[in-house]
Amino acid sequence: MLLPYYQEEQIEAGCDEAGRGCLAGPVFAAAVILPRDFYHEILTDSKQLKADERAELRVFIEKNAIAWAVAEVDHEEIDRINILNASFLAMHKALDLLTLRPEYILVDGNRFKSYRDLPHSCIVKGDGKFFSIAAASILAKTYRDDFMQAIALLHPEYDWCNNKGYPTIKHRNAVLQYGFSPYHRKTFRVTDPQLDLFRTVHVESDTI
Repeated sequence: MLLPYYQEEQIEAGCDEAGRGCLAGPVFAAAVILPRDFYHEILTDSKQLKADERAELRVFIEKNAIAWAVAEVDHEEIDRINILNASFLAMHKALDLLTLRPEYILVDGNRFKSYRDLPHSCIVKGDGKFFSIAAASILAKTYRDDFMQAIALLHPEYDWCNNKGYPTIKHRNAVLQYGFSPYHRKTFRVTDPQLDLFRTVHVESDTI
């Protein structure tokens, strides 16, 4: 069961990102402030949920959160500053957009660049431990998926409607065949020494 908050004294915002490991598209991040008594029986890490469950949870979160915001950093900025810094920037932008200023920040993962003068804690696998981070993971994931679905109509050859920009075998092969689209991150490696092995065992992620 997820916990409602990390500490009791300060207004707490949970942050998470989506799309960090993709070959194409922006990285999205969300920041969410939830009421102390918030509860949902299936809310957890977005990767553990089905698409229809994430869609339902997004509506519930947006309706019941005290404040929430979603921001993105595009592929060109990712290439300029690298994906780690772009992830931090996306989270900072989401925090900027909150209608209520948080006093404490919970971040999924093990690293974060301090936001203004606010204290923060990094929680490894935090999206499976705290409701606010899980809620942020749902918003970041669903908003990014919507974006990738939209641009998939412009470039169907990359199968973004299914892979959402992640490096599946089909996506990698399409890049090798057609080259980069205007949305690809050019600093990311398309080929991989393990590609032949993955093709042999027919492993493609269906959790994306």
